[in-house]
Amino acid sequence: MTALLPRLRRFARGLARHAADADDLCQATIERALVSRQQWQAGTRLDSWMYRIMRNIFIDQTRSTARRERTFVDPDAGLAVGSDGNQEATVELSMVDRAMASLPDEQREAVLLVMVEGYKYAEAAEIVGCPVGTLTSRLLRGREALMLKLGERP
Repeated sequence: MTALLPRLRRFARGLARHAADADDLCQATIERALVSRQQWQAGTRLDSWMYRIMRNIFIDQTRSTARRERTFVDPDAGLAVGSDGNQEATVELSMVDRAMASLPDEQREAVLLVMVEGYKYAEAAEIVGCPVGTLTSRLLRGREALMLKLGERP
């Protein structure tokens, strides 16, 4: 499980869009995996199982946040992310982050799992719980939208 942490954090960052939320999502995922470890079946992929846990927690949190935002204002609204000194890389990464953040959740998940995490289409489809054809169309639409937003031709 420890070896999966960098990949889990990267996936969490892509889902949550904010570093602090991603860290919380990672922690919740690891806690749930440890509590539910008897549910993991030996011989199956631990990473896929943990990605499904993370995705389910993210969906639950998103729904909860949406209900809460009907009444409350986000306390973190307007906070800026600092720079590490390499402005050109920071600008490019910021552009990619904004483009990824603008994708619908389903497309962003597909792009993250296949293009960033390197899952095969069938594995990614299993993680998100949809047919391979559905995942493929989400990925294609997400990839085209990203390319357009980043000024490239699809």
